[in-house]
Amino acid sequence: MDIALCYESVLPARGGAETYIADLARRLARDGHAVHLYAARWDARALPAATHYHRVDVPRGPRCLRPWRFAAACAQALQHHRHDVSIGFDKTWGQDVLYPQGGLHAASAVHNLYKYPDRFSRTLAAIGKWLDPAAWSFAWLERRQYLGDHRPLIVVNSFMVQRHFEQFYGIAPESIRVVRSAIDPLRFVAEDRLKRRHEERQRWQVTPDEPVGLFVAMNYRLKGLAPLLDALALVPREKRLQLVVVGHPKFARYERRARRLGIAAQVRFLGHRADPRDCYFAADFLVHPTFYDPCSLVVLEALACGLPVITTRYNGASELLSPPREGLVITDPHQTPELAAALVRLTDPAYRAEAASAARQAAAKWTFEHHYHALLSIFHDVRRTKQAA
Repeated sequence: MDIALCYESVLPARGGAETYIADLARRLARDGHAVHLYAARWDARALPAATHYHRVDVPRGPRCLRPWRFAAACAQALQHHRHDVSIGFDKTWGQDVLYPQGGLHAASAVHNLYKYPDRFSRTLAAIGKWLDPAAWSFAWLERRQYLGDHRPLIVVNSFMVQRHFEQFYGIAPESIRVVRSAIDPLRFVAEDRLKRRHEERQRWQVTPDEPVGLFVAMNYRLKGLAPLLDALALVPREKRLQLVVVGHPKFARYERRARRLGIAAQVRFLGHRADPRDCYFAADFLVHPTFYDPCSLVVLEALACGLPVITTRYNGASELLSPPREGLVITDPHQTPELAAALVRLTDPAYRAEAASAARQAAAKWTFEHHYHALLSIFHDVRRTKQAA
């Protein structure tokens, strides 16, 4: 098949959707499909050599208008080519398939308010968003995507997002395909994993018997780092629990919070790591108390590494877990006693060993190959529908 992938920036070093698109492009190329990329920026080293590139230039301008400009330019560029299937991954329109891996903006806007701990703060934040032109712009763009004249086939990565489409836009669940996110597990294969685990923990100055929870995120506030620190302060010191934080390079405010809570010695802020594999290898479990994640890739990465997971019901990836088998799912990050109890549970080496084994089994049930063939089946359906028309 001739397949067009549409996303403004494909720089896999930044992680997330960009890593996924590169993985998908490589897998499609390996099967002999022609891969076309419509983007403004890309890293050709991370993409298959046979990729056909279509540069979509986006004029400089206000942040609120940039997605509109890319989407319009991308739709126009697609008109000059005949592809069997075109798929967009974010704020675009005009493709045959839309796969919003970041979920719905409307749902994200609501969940972003949950990160504030009290009603007054949430009200102020809601007023600020109401006055934000970008919020209005993205809301209108989303309605243009899904409620316009040309309605795409919608693919989502969790039943949570499927429910959001019905909640916010009245789109029936049966008209939306659910294909869970997946990662390429080969990125986490290492023959010297134990050696790398030992060396990384030495850098952290952590002994072999101290349990280490790993937190990986760029958006510390949305992913629940503040309530996680609050919960860590409730864990008895004799549990010797350590926390390693990887992600955004600016973390001074959270360092100050850790000092105020008296847990500075238990928390290591590593900032950005271009390749976080050794952090997964060195940790004992992942803790991801997010306020919103359609289907968190870090959870999938943790499971692929055999790490038990603590996350929340606001994460579509929680649907992959059968608590307490592979880990624990809490109701809300602000419920710090509940989160603290989950942390304490993961300090138990016997439970952790059982959950680690179950995590590896869960990862094996839904692999990138399963994901790829499910998506390919949808592409074949789209091509047949286009040919019949």
